[in-house]
Amino acid sequence: MGISFNAASLLNGNGIDVDNVVTEMQAAESGQLTTWQGDVTTLQTQQTTMNSINNDLSSLATAMDALSDPVGALASVTATSSESLIVSASAEPDASAGSYNVVVNSLASTGTLYTDSVANATTSILPSGATSGDLQVQIGGSSGTTTDIAITAGSNDTLTTLAASINQQSTANNWGITASVVSDASGSRLAIYSQASGSGGALAITNNTTSLAFEPPVGGSDANITINGIPYESTSNTVAGAIPDVTLNLSTADPGTPVTVTVGPDTSSITTAISNFVSAYNTVVGDINSQFTVNPTTESEGPLGSDSSLRTLQSSLAADVTYATTDSTSKSSGINNLAALGITMNNDGTLSLDSSTLSGALSSNPAAVENFFQNSDSTGFAENFTASLNHLTDPTQGILALDISQNQAQQTTLNTEISDFQTQLAAQKVSLEQELSQVNASLEAYPFTLMEVNAALGSLTSGSSSSSTSTTSSNTTPTSGESTS
Repeated sequence: MGISFNAASLLNGNGIDVDNVVTEMQAAESGQLTTWQGDVTTLQTQQTTMNSINNDLSSLATAMDALSDPVGALASVTATSSESLIVSASAEPDASAGSYNVVVNSLASTGTLYTDSVANATTSILPSGATSGDLQVQIGGSSGTTTDIAITAGSNDTLTTLAASINQQSTANNWGITASVVSDASGSRLAIYSQASGSGGALAITNNTTSLAFEPPVGGSDANITINGIPYESTSNTVAGAIPDVTLNLSTADPGTPVTVTVGPDTSSITTAISNFVSAYNTVVGDINSQFTVNPTTESEGPLGSDSSLRTLQSSLAADVTYATTDSTSKSSGINNLAALGITMNNDGTLSLDSSTLSGALSSNPAAVENFFQNSDSTGFAENFTASLNHLTDPTQGILALDISQNQAQQTTLNTEISDFQTQLAAQKVSLEQELSQVNASLEAYPFTLMEVNAALGSLTSGSSSSSTSTTSSNTTPTSGESTS
C-alpha cells in the first residue's frame, strides 16, 4: 500500500511527520531484513541442536572406547577374599585367574622397647652421683645396626628430655626409631618404637648405664602365611609377589581359618562399562528421535527434522548396533551379538539391557564376552563400532561436523548480507529525512506564504479601485450649454 496525504491537512501549516513517513517508506524493504534475521535465528537453533547431538555422540564414542581398549574395562580383573577381615586382595590387569588358599599364621609387627615405670618423667634417670650415662639400641636384630645414645646430666637425663633427644638424633641420622613418654596411674615409661615392621624393625638394648630397667623387646617379627600350603614370610602386612600380580593385605592372624582368594575378571567393572554404552547409545537415539517427532501443538518436527544427515546418522548407528561377529570363537560360544548378552532393540531404536542375562554370560564364559567385543582379528563388536564412531565424530569430516560447518557458513553469509543491507537502509534513511525535511519546511511555511500572496493581491485590488473612482467624478456629464473645458 502506498503512502497518501490529506491535501487539506497538508496546507494548514502542520506539515508532515518526517520520521513516521520515512519508516513507512522503508517498511517494505525492511521486510526482507526481517526474513533474513529469522533465517539466522533458525540456523542458530539448528546449530545448538547439532552441537548437543554431536556432544552426545562423542560421549557414546568414549563409552565404546572402554569396551574396545585392550587394557580397558574388559581386561580388568579383581581379587576377592572369603574372609576379608583376615586378608583382602587386589589384582593387577595381568593377574591370571585362579583360586588360592591362604592361611595367616602371624602378622608383621614393629619392634618396641619400653621401661619399667618411674615416678616422675622429669626426674633424672642417671645413677646417684653420675653426670653421664649411655644407652645402646640395636635395630634390625642380631645382624642390624647399633646406635649409641649419650646421656648428659641437665641435658637429656629425664624421660621427657631423653625422648626428645632420641627423636632429634633419629631424624638427623636416619635411625628409623621414635620415642615417647607413656604415663598412666603407675607412673611414666620411656617407649621406643621402630618405624619399620618385620625382622628389620626388631629392637634390643645392648648397653644401659642409666637407672632405667627395660622390659624384654616386643614385636619386630615377619608376617608368616601359607599359600596353597607353601610358607611365605613378609616384613610387611602388605604382601606383593607371593601371588603374581596380586597384592594381599593382611589384617588379622588366624591360623585356624583358611581364606580363599579368588582372582578373575572384574564383572562389576565390565557390567558398568556395558551399561554405560547402552545408556550413551540411547541418549543419542533419543536426540535423533526427538527431531523427527511431530509436535501436536505446532504440527512440526524438530529444528533438524528435514536434515538428511541426521537420517544418515540414524541408519549408521542402527547398522552398527546390530553388527554380529563372525569369528569362529564367537560362533562356537554363541555370543556373537548383543542379544546374547541380554541387550535388545526397542521399537523406537533404543536398547534395553537384561542384567540377569548379562550377568549369566559374564559368569559362565567371560572370555567369550571379551572376544565378542574385541578379538585377535580386530573384528569385534566394539572394534567395529569404535571405527564407525571415529569416522562419525571426526572434528572436520564427521557427519555432524560438516553440517555444523555448513550451518556456520550460512550464518556468516546471512549476517554479512544483513549488515550490508542495514548500512544501505541507514544511508537511505538519512537521504529521505533530508528530502522530506525540506518538503516539510515548505508545507509548514505555506500558510504564511499564502497570507503574503493574499495581502499582495489585496493591495493590488485596492489601488485599482481608487483610480477608477477618481476618473468618474472628474468626467461628469456636462450641463447643457456649459463648457466642458
